[in-house]
Amino acid sequence: MDNCESCPTNNQCSKEKDQCMIENNPMNNIKHVIGVMSGKGGVGKSSVSVLIAKNLKSKGFNVGILDADISGPSIPRLLGVKEKIKGTKDIIFPAETKDGIKVVSLNLLIEDEMQPVIWRGPILSGTVKQFWTNVLWEELDYLIIDMPPGTTDVAITVMQSVPMNGLVMVSVPQDMVSMIVGKSINMARKMNINVLGVVENMSYLSCPECGKKVNLFNGNNTKQFLEDMKLTLLGEIPMVQAISHLEEDGYIKNKEIIDQILNPIVGNILNNLK
Repeated sequence: MDNCESCPTNNQCSKEKDQCMIENNPMNNIKHVIGVMSGKGGVGKSSVSVLIAKNLKSKGFNVGILDADISGPSIPRLLGVKEKIKGTKDIIFPAETKDGIKVVSLNLLIEDEMQPVIWRGPILSGTVKQFWTNVLWEELDYLIIDMPPGTTDVAITVMQSVPMNGLVMVSVPQDMVSMIVGKSINMARKMNINVLGVVENMSYLSCPECGKKVNLFNGNNTKQFLEDMKLTLLGEIPMVQAISHLEEDGYIKNKEIIDQILNPIVGNILNNLK
């Protein structure tokens, strides 16, 4: 590999992927990296990241979550992780959930999670790079990266710095066909990231009396959008109470219902991985 002077990350370029990649810690062996992204905030991207991670873990895989949404890190709360992570000068030790998912997030490094992170782009990007290079992930089958929404500096840094095997786009029905989703997908493709497909969150309601599926929006435009963008619909996640509280106990209590929803989605993700 040769040094790339034009690379925003100022690292080495992989000519095969036409991306500037940072070598990981030699003590780590991460087999697959999956990014989870959205065109904007508020569509449940972090919840989907956690659902995917937990489903993979329940199948017996070693799983980690890298919370790259530095400005809005919600992964620790969704996982029910409160213990602060520790480290040395060169190594950060990830936290771990009760079911063994390793997790790193800025909220696990700062004293008060309610305080805003008032950092500029380069510092944010540098922090995400450290989460990739300095964290002792060890052996992982899958590392899920909860990406920041939109086409931000940090999102670009992750795509340029981390060798992602695929990207999952999360949207909600009313935003699926929007320019915002299209911009994010096109950015990923321009950076040679394999877009695995789209997960439509809050896709429909299930009638509590008869179980009938109630669509809140017309799906015809969505089908056309997916065809035009050459995208796969990985699956739909309904608006159900079972996944409104994903903290440790809530997930265990509703695991059967959640797995029925997530099994086909995760199956499609794994089938589409290179």
